[in-house]
Amino acid sequence: MIKTVQTKPYQDQKPGTSGLRKKVPVFAQENYAENFIQSIFDALEGFEGETLVIGGDGRYYNREVIQKAIKMAAAAGFGKVLVGQGGILSTPAASNVIRKYKAFGGIVLSASHNPGGPNEDFGIKYNIGNGGPAPEKITDAIYARSKVIDSYKISDAADIDLDRVGSFKVDDLTVEVIDPVADYAALMEELFDFAAIRALIAGGFKVVVDSMSAVTGPYAVEIIEKRLGAPKGSVRNATPLPDFGGHHPDPNLVHAKELYDDVMSPEGPDFGAASDGDGDRNMVVGKGMFVTPSDSLAIIAANAKLAPGYAAGISGIARSMPTSAAADRVAEKLGLGMYETPTGWKFFGNLMDAGKVTICGEESFGTGSNHVREKDGLWAVLYWLNIVAARKESVKDIVTKHWAEYGRNYYSRHDYEEVDSDAANTLVATLREKLATLPGTSYGNLKVAAADDFAYHDPVDQSVSKNQGIRILFEGGSRIVLRLSGTGTAGATLRLYVERYEPDAARHGIETQEALADLIAVADTIAGIKAHTGRSEPSVIT
Repeated sequence: MIKTVQTKPYQDQKPGTSGLRKKVPVFAQENYAENFIQSIFDALEGFEGETLVIGGDGRYYNREVIQKAIKMAAAAGFGKVLVGQGGILSTPAASNVIRKYKAFGGIVLSASHNPGGPNEDFGIKYNIGNGGPAPEKITDAIYARSKVIDSYKISDAADIDLDRVGSFKVDDLTVEVIDPVADYAALMEELFDFAAIRALIAGGFKVVVDSMSAVTGPYAVEIIEKRLGAPKGSVRNATPLPDFGGHHPDPNLVHAKELYDDVMSPEGPDFGAASDGDGDRNMVVGKGMFVTPSDSLAIIAANAKLAPGYAAGISGIARSMPTSAAADRVAEKLGLGMYETPTGWKFFGNLMDAGKVTICGEESFGTGSNHVREKDGLWAVLYWLNIVAARKESVKDIVTKHWAEYGRNYYSRHDYEEVDSDAANTLVATLREKLATLPGTSYGNLKVAAADDFAYHDPVDQSVSKNQGIRILFEGGSRIVLRLSGTGTAGATLRLYVERYEPDAARHGIETQEALADLIAVADTIAGIKAHTGRSEPSVIT
């Protein structure tokens, strides 16, 4: 039976670049999750009798909110819900299920790479029928509704058994609990040369994948161990845990350092990879070579035809504005369209739907293609294995040969996490006021060529997204970018991106922070990072 529950609105339910993210105790407030889910449904039209996909990354509070969402979907008039067994669906797998079964949309419960646990992070994101994150016009409508909502509808039916694959009824709603891995694994087998990768591994090439006690464990075990023949145990931390084992499920050089050190050791594996909380990010490490996400995008694009699913070639490349311009040089040489978008995977959706791009990437360890409408960590790992198998070269050789051909974009990101929000906003506002006066000024050997606050004009729907990050461009191709991230849940995260292009192969062996030292110093001089934040150094450098 459907019941209507009176409620009061919360004023803090504005979705960020990847949905609404808050601490678990915030979501556990009375009607907090229900308000937001009802606001999603109220912002949509035409879903009566349609299919809704629901799943998440298995983090703390995942199961409770899935039960609420199912019962509210029943009350809203959906005809069917597809939910992953155990409440599990990686973000790219959820996108694939939406697309494969032509669902109306999906609710993805995740806070991506953020920590999980009773006092850690949780998130709710709505994905539209193309499988991608809702565009701003929908998230704006959800937020507007959340500020005035006064009731929600929910079935009073009993909870369903999420751990048993099968079909259930919640009032008039059909709920199908599905194998969360099968459809995704089948798609990967269509895209990549599994026979070649199997032969590579059988020949002694040792692969290790760290799933960081997060959602990709079951996917990696099925694909890397069972289908590609890597020895049992090649997938580490393979069981998804509600608190990710107490670790930070972010596949970077800080949080996946143990894997990095293992691959770099003389007796270590030939290839290492890690995924994040919800499976959409990746880190790739070869013997003697960490592959930066920006280089990974460029190298995948340059070698795209080596994978069977992309043998006909790619239509174009897209990258987020803060991502290095390494991919731009590939696009230029191959005669492909190149698109620079704001941060947030939703901006790639229009370009992919319009056939303008095939391969997309962000510097924040996210890479993907038009096979789904989310970034996809395991997809990127499999692409690298496909490239290694096809070229019969090491990861290090592949990267260094790429630099020799296209030049090297030295690149680094400095994160200042949980900065006082007022201080961070003041820094950005003060810097914006200076932008018009910066061109033509010099700082040592660096001369400012241009400075702006990036605005994106979508070539497909003509929408405009302003204030997407401050860019300071120097003569010769170097640049610094500053922006506030929308992925944190406490305070503000200030991100500084620093980039220098080096065409001379003889200068490709410099340590990254050394190669960027003058730019890092100039960034502080111009923006006053230390003065505003009180921080002498960043929280994380990647």
